[in-house]
Amino acid sequence: MGNLTGKVALVTGGGRGIGPVIALRLAEDGATVIVNYAHSRAGAEKVVNAIASKGGTAIAIQADIRQRAEIVQMFQQIDRNPGRIDIVVNCAGLGNPTPLLGEIDEEAVETMLGVNLRGPLYITTEAAKRMPSGGRVVNFSTSVKKFPFPGTSVYAGAKAAVETFTEVWAKELGAKGITVNTVIPGATSPGMMDNSPGHREFFEKSSPFGRIGRAEEVAAVVAFLCSPEASWVSGTHILVNGAANT
Repeated sequence: MGNLTGKVALVTGGGRGIGPVIALRLAEDGATVIVNYAHSRAGAEKVVNAIASKGGTAIAIQADIRQRAEIVQMFQQIDRNPGRIDIVVNCAGLGNPTPLLGEIDEEAVETMLGVNLRGPLYITTEAAKRMPSGGRVVNFSTSVKKFPFPGTSVYAGAKAAVETFTEVWAKELGAKGITVNTVIPGATSPGMMDNSPGHREFFEKSSPFGRIGRAEEVAAVVAFLCSPEASWVSGTHILVNGAANT
């Protein structure tokens, strides 16, 4: 038995990028995993099948986390099956560069903030109503906040707010025995790095290890934060980037 046996974990963005790897790792540790997806149904079902093939339990639930009503409906479905929530991993993210300042359009801003800011806020709001003592919330930020480049102001700004969410929520939920932490991956594959293959060499050279991160390495940190062993770790931001300087 894994150290998450009997727990139920929600992984947003679980159908693509780093999400499937996190979902698989939590399932390996014994959790029942809810694989949330917005559009990547085939990817989410592939994750569910992979978990089932290893003897685990998972279900896929569609919800566009930009829409609060869909988040509420997702949690109503969770209330019915599997009937509880212990862990939330706010993994879904959108990191596409937006136009430079002065050229930014409202639609791009709303999409970016909907996924990266409002999604984690409203998901954790619903989860906090249901989560028992010993619950875990893991938010995701980005190393772009620390090492910014043009076209990332909205993305980096949203993730900076998420880090503040972590610090405040750790205070608000600590009395219930719930921890809240942030994982900050550097360039990782599979992940957003796969959408920028031309930048791979640049990021490889930015780390003294001479490579980018593996999603399994990030998932291992998430798994630790979700475990009983991390009961005294809360309100922290963990940079998982191989000492990269970008």
